[in-house]
Amino acid sequence: MLNLVATPIGNLKDITLRALETLQTADYVVSEDTRKTGMLLHHFEIKKPQISFREDNEQKALPKVMEHLRAGENVALVTDAGSPSISDPGYLLVRAAIAEGIPVSAIPGPTALIMALTLSGLPVHSFTFRGFPPRKHGPRKRFFAVDAESPHTLIYYESPYRLVAFLQDAIEVFGDRSAAAANDLTKMFETVDRGKLSFLLEKFQAEPPRGEYTIVITGSDGLSAEDSEQVTDEQEVD
Repeated sequence: MLNLVATPIGNLKDITLRALETLQTADYVVSEDTRKTGMLLHHFEIKKPQISFREDNEQKALPKVMEHLRAGENVALVTDAGSPSISDPGYLLVRAAIAEGIPVSAIPGPTALIMALTLSGLPVHSFTFRGFPPRKHGPRKRFFAVDAESPHTLIYYESPYRLVAFLQDAIEVFGDRSAAAANDLTKMFETVDRGKLSFLLEKFQAEPPRGEYTIVITGSDGLSAEDSEQVTDEQEVD
């Protein structure tokens, strides 16, 4: 059986009892980064053999993982943080297992996109998750343009190295909409900055961003909320 195990996105206290039980009973743990997963397993005193399953070796590692599944072994798939397959490896493995009639289950847990959405103060009743946009200016603007008229709240992931360029292109395509930028979620210095895209751009031009960000942008139906107050929430999380 294949189990997709969500792991903490920062605070290790967010691990679930089911996740721990699944990892403890697995025959193999398939990991995006065996070093990071090794630290997680060590923290909870779990010893299991790991199989590397990264974006750049999925095709090569897939047959090996499938051999274990065909043999009736329990395999737990984890990524560096959050839910497998969400902007992380896992899709190909899930598809292959389903195609062969191998049972697949998921142990739910932390996901940065949902946490950022609920903290953003923007409409949550309907949203579109777009993951990481293209790295270059032109393709990124075309990527944004697909959703320029979408009524749904938009959610993106972005690297600190491209965040300023992301915001500049977002303003060009969407206009100066209300948005939120979430960073270090569940960690000691969890931060959520809220305001118009121009406010976020000025902030991150003055204060170089660090760590991966989740950006939430109001959809075309939420433009009436554009006069929302520009604020920053900074929390210390145990």
